[in-house]
Amino acid sequence: MNSSVIEKCVGQKVDLIYVDTSGKFTMRRVDLFSIRNGKARVYDVRKRGFRTLVVDRILAVQACSPVGN
Repeated sequence: MNSSVIEKCVGQKVDLIYVDTSGKFTMRRVDLFSIRNGKARVYDVRKRGFRTLVVDRILAVQACSPVGN
């Protein structure tokens, strides 16, 4: 996925599809805080913790709809 698309989502809650180093696909809802040096700093809502994800392993990203919409 193009990192410029992901960079536009910084500061938002997003749903993303990520593939880890073992090839496992996961869908995550995260708060996207920053992107630096090919890595995204996120807060994983379900796991209730911060994670660092490799941007090249993010396959899709979609902004979450605001509550009430």
